[in-house]
Amino acid sequence: MWNLNKPERKFGVVVVGVGRAGSVRIRDLRNPHASSAFLNLIGFVSRRELGNIDEVQQISLENALSSPEVEVAYICSESSSHEDYIRQFLNAGKHVLVEYPMTLSWEAAQDLWKLAEQKGKVLHEEHVELLMEEFAFLKKEVVGKDLLKGSLLFTAGPLEEERFGFPAFSGISRLTWLVSLFGELSLISATLEERKEDQHMKMTVCLETENKRPLTWIEEKGPGLKRNRHLSFHFKSGSLENMPNVGVNKNIFLKDQNIFVQKLLGQFSEKELAAEKKRILHCLWLAEEIQKYCYSKKSSEPLGF
Repeated sequence: MWNLNKPERKFGVVVVGVGRAGSVRIRDLRNPHASSAFLNLIGFVSRRELGNIDEVQQISLENALSSPEVEVAYICSESSSHEDYIRQFLNAGKHVLVEYPMTLSWEAAQDLWKLAEQKGKVLHEEHVELLMEEFAFLKKEVVGKDLLKGSLLFTAGPLEEERFGFPAFSGISRLTWLVSLFGELSLISATLEERKEDQHMKMTVCLETENKRPLTWIEEKGPGLKRNRHLSFHFKSGSLENMPNVGVNKNIFLKDQNIFVQKLLGQFSEKELAAEKKRILHCLWLAEEIQKYCYSKKSSEPLGF
């Protein structure tokens, strides 16, 4: 991978947003890992006045953008703010790591990638779901098998759409699993059932593989729903129903940081980077198509009085 000797230089990093992901990022940056040796945590940016967190200083967004010491921004804020932060840091000549989804619009993601390329900077969208033990297990299970049909259901507590985007965007890690396992997909239909008064929603998406095999993706969120994933894949050679216990996911954000540092050091081939970009943009395009489909159905429904 990389040379584990003392790095010739360190990239100065700011973490934007100190929720769950931001806190894990700060922890990984402060611990003596191989990739952290190439990074120097300068501070964090937050809309809240927090002062210091574990001896890491809060700095203003203006200082983070203008400081020559800051070369990298980790964007760990709410999804609705990602696009604006990415644009500002790229325009300021910084490399960017962003938690998924990078934007809530396919067109915006394309624009930001063009901007990153113009500026000669790394734009990396985190996908820790692809670094999970469950995904590694599934990848081995499906390789070389002929899919007949499949389904993936995800349940969890409520999530605010204003902050985290339409369910196809906030749930894009499930879509990324399906695309990474079965290739590019087409949208057949989608429905969104909502009971806003009790914070419940259910999105049902019918997709199709390039071989015309049906895949159903369901996201259901509401109070009292446990965070859980149910899957069912039927192949010509047998079936996979639900996930066996395949072990604990260790240091998945750190593994993602390792990938990002390899990109900073120019250790990914153009072919690998192009394939990743194609997959990310395809998933964002699908998420937007699902959103449009659900909204078009809603607008054409009778008002009911």
